[in-house]
Formats: sequence, C-alpha cells, structure tokens
Amino acid sequence: MITFFGALLFLVLGYVFYSKFIEKVFGVDDNTPTPAYTKRDNLDFMPMSWWKGNLIQLLNIAGLGPIYGAVAGALYGPVAFIWIVVGCIFAGGVHDYFSGMMSLRHGGAQFPTIVGKYLGKHMKLFINGISLVLMLLVAAAFTAGPAQLISQISPLSFMAALALIFFYFILATILPINRIIGRIYPLLGGILLFMAIAVAVALVFSGKPMPNLTLSNLHPGDLPIWPLLMVTISCGAISGFHSTQSPIIACTMKKETDGRKIFYGAMVIEGVIALIWAAAGMTFFNGTSGLQAALAAGGPSGVVNEISISLLGSLGGILAILGVIILPITTGDTALRSSRMIVTDILSKFTNMEGKWKILLVTIPLAIPTFYLSTIDYTFLWRYVGWTNQVVATVMLWTATVFLLRSYKFHWISGVPASFMTGVVSTYIFYAPEGLNMDYQISMIIGSCITLVVLLWYAVQIIKYRSLKASDSEYAA
Repeated sequence: MITFFGALLFLVLGYVFYSKFIEKVFGVDDNTPTPAYTKRDNLDFMPMSWWKGNLIQLLNIAGLGPIYGAVAGALYGPVAFIWIVVGCIFAGGVHDYFSGMMSLRHGGAQFPTIVGKYLGKHMKLFINGISLVLMLLVAAAFTAGPAQLISQISPLSFMAALALIFFYFILATILPINRIIGRIYPLLGGILLFMAIAVAVALVFSGKPMPNLTLSNLHPGDLPIWPLLMVTISCGAISGFHSTQSPIIACTMKKETDGRKIFYGAMVIEGVIALIWAAAGMTFFNGTSGLQAALAAGGPSGVVNEISISLLGSLGGILAILGVIILPITTGDTALRSSRMIVTDILSKFTNMEGKWKILLVTIPLAIPTFYLSTIDYTFLWRYVGWTNQVVATVMLWTATVFLLRSYKFHWISGVPASFMTGVVSTYIFYAPEGLNMDYQISMIIGSCITLVVLLWYAVQIIKYRSLKASDSEYAA
C-alpha cells in the first residue's frame, strides 16, 4: 500500500504548501469587498461561510465524477495514482482556484465572460457554446442513471422519475442559493466524503493486497496512457466543468482568503476521493483484468454497488443507493443553474433580466434539450463529456496564464499545465473512437504540431508582456 499512502500524503502536502504559493502569486486582499456584498440580490449573490462554500463546491464539482471516472481509470493500474496526484496539485487545484478567484475579482462574472476579457471575443463565443453544451451533457448524463435506479426500486416508471428529477432541477435553478443548495448540499457533501473514507478504511483492513506502482505494471497492455488516462480521470485530477461551477460559489464568498480553502481545498478533497475509488477498483477485483470484467458485466454503478456492499455491508448498500441517486442529481442541478446564469449574463446586455418569471423563461428552454438527452444511452453521452470537459479546462488555464502575464506575475504555474493539457486534448480528439479514430502515431504527430503552434503563441505573449513591463518600469523611473 506504499503507493496509495504516498499519493495520499502528497495530496495533503500539496494543499498545505502549494496552494499557499498559488494564493501568494494571485495576491489576495481581504479589504476588497466581495460581490456577495456589493452585488447582493438574495438569489445568486449573498454571503455564506467558507465551510459551506467548500462543501457545496465539492458536491457541485464532484457528484459521481471522482467515483465513476476513477474506477474506469483504475484499468490503467497504479499509474492512475500518479495522474491523480500530479493533476490535482499542479493542474486541477490551480484551475479551480483561478476560475473561482478571477470570477470573484470580476464581480462574480461567469466563465465565458472571463475568457472573453483575456483571450478575446472569438474565444468567448466559442467557449459560450462549448460550456453550455458541456453543462447540458453533464446534466443529462448524471440524470439518466438515477432515474433508472428510482424506477427499479419504486413504482415510478423511468419517464416519471425523470420528470420528477427535472421538476427538482427547475426549482433548484430558480430559487435563491440558500433555499436548497445552501441548506442541504453541505450535508450531502459530507456524505460523499464519509462514503469515500469508509471505503478506504474497510479496504485497508480487508486483507486484499493493494498494488504498488512498479515498472512491470506501468503500462496497461493495449491501452496507451497518453492521452486516454488524462481524459478518463478528469474529476479528481482536472476538470473544465469546475470552471463553470466556481462562479456560483464566488458570488457567495465573504473574503478573498476563503478562496484557497473553498476552491483549491475542494479540488484536493475530490482528489482524495478519486484516489480511494481508484485504489478500490484495482484492489477489490484483484487487478485490472478482474475490474474490466466487472465493468463489462455491471458498468460503473454495478462496480460501486458491489464494492460498497461487500466492504460496508448494509451501510454500504444504503450509501451506494444514496450515492448513485443523490450525488449525480446534485451535479446536474448546478450544471443547469450555471447554464441559466451564463445565458442570463448574455441576455442582460440586451434586456433587463431581473424577476423570477424571466429567470424561469431562461431555465425552461435549457431544461427541454437536457431532458431529451437524458433519454439517450449514458455511455454515448459520457464519451463526449470527457473531451469537451478537458477542452474547457485547457481554455481556463490559458485564461489564467494571460491574466498572470498582464499582471506581471509568475505565469508558469498555469502556463505549464495549460501546455500539457493542450497536448492532451489535441491528441485525444484525433485518436479517440468518438473523435476521428485515427492511427495512434498519426494522432500523436498532429497533436504535437497543434501543441507546438500554441506554445509559439505562448512565447510571443511572454515576449510581449516582458516588453510592456520594461516600458512601464522605464516610465515609472
């Protein structure tokens, strides 16, 4: 279990030390009033305590992502531990912190607005579309599973269960954030964390050998680690969906120093959850071959149910049912809420969007296509969530990089992971079956060429802002 406990220790150390470095580079100031006070509307903008914000953020960004994704990523073996740790500390934590804090600094602005300010109007148009597509896909993908399970354990049909969930979605989207989300989600976030810790403790004392990372198990047979692992395990390492959720909590922060605990902290907690479930997947079924057979037989839900019930008994069964029903629903509703906030932000330039009826008129057109997508096969939806998700993450990291360049700050903290993720998404779309399904070597060449072009753009930006800094220094002198 050396690799597992070592990875866990590195995640804790990453939060203790690296998150403070990230905060120092950003530069926080508690004397600056936050949008929760300056723009308070008792709907989206209102102050909440940091611990509530942390647990709500955890539930918003997690759901079943760090469970299902980590279980699927466990097929790659213990190398998944490395990606979770490195991705979470140096990419995901940075991504989540800047997406939340840049929203805070720009008056609670939505993700596409921030992108437009730093990467231009054309990128804003692109990210407006792809962000909305991502959130509708996430809401749909995380709704079908719970509806199926509800129909199995209750008299309700699948369509009736789906309708009931979407009725709740609309309520959670249009009501003030403190009515449902602020009251219930901290408790549900605690349940998600308790579930993972309980599985971890039971796994340690189960007597099953947990595999360590060695040269012999580094490569998972026919599956290339690059770039598939980085897309398979997104929640728990880095996920673009988080940048659409962070503004929700940025609108409720009392002071800037809470950002490290809320955004970076929630990302590290999600990394711990993903680490535990990846370990459970590759340990409980006695290796990747056993896990692959279990996934083929029952899918991620079947694997999670079997692990939970076997390790935790009746408690595990209850937690598994709660997890598979409640957790994805709580991600779906905030995905729809973020969509409503983005569309409202777009329309507010043309008309006054105040009033509950106007908010409802925005929400319903978003809920209709999401409802339809929920009736499509889950695995089909999830294929397209993965790549779209990581494209959004890459754009957010480049947005943070330009922000730091303009501020004459240490831009490498976001520029390096942005470059890495550019390589991931550029290669994946050409190689993956849901993409162009091209030969691996050809995909690598094309992906490398695209990444090189982006890196040249990055180099030009560095030279540009260094020149501007020198000019500013001469003017000041």
